[in-house]
Amino acid sequence: MTEAFPAWRWGSRNTPLSRVMKKLAATKVGSKLVRIAAPLDRALLERTDGKYTLFGPIGETVVLLTTIGRKSGQPRTQPLLCLHEGDTLFVIGSNFGRPHHPAWTANLLTNPKATVAIGGERIEVTSRLVDEPDKSAVFDRFVELAQAYAVYRTRTTRDLRIFALRRA
Repeated sequence: MTEAFPAWRWGSRNTPLSRVMKKLAATKVGSKLVRIAAPLDRALLERTDGKYTLFGPIGETVVLLTTIGRKSGQPRTQPLLCLHEGDTLFVIGSNFGRPHHPAWTANLLTNPKATVAIGGERIEVTSRLVDEPDKSAVFDRFVELAQAYAVYRTRTTRDLRIFALRRA
């Protein structure tokens, strides 16, 4: 077994603010607000190596994922909510239910090596696309984390890509 990722989360999953923010994220307006806030969140996560996020009050783990652009060869960084399972982090390419896959998923398909910033640490990882039957179980866990993922899936006909990240 590889070394576990830092167990980092601030805020609480069960506060009124958390519940409202998660419900808002499932709406089209909420999705747009999160996309607008993403650059500021990315800057905060970069300054703190994934320790603090604008979305911290929701009480979920947010990582800063850096991939290598498949066309540019340049680092590309994206804040993502993740499922944390000891030595594995799962991330989902929901793109808020928009019709196209987020670029970072294509980057990982081309080059599975990446970096995550979590809990004040930067960690080299290798990614693996999650296939059935594991994919359905992982997706259900994302829905438990935030109901918005179930809504995102109804907004698009594409298959939402899920990746497992493990230390390189």
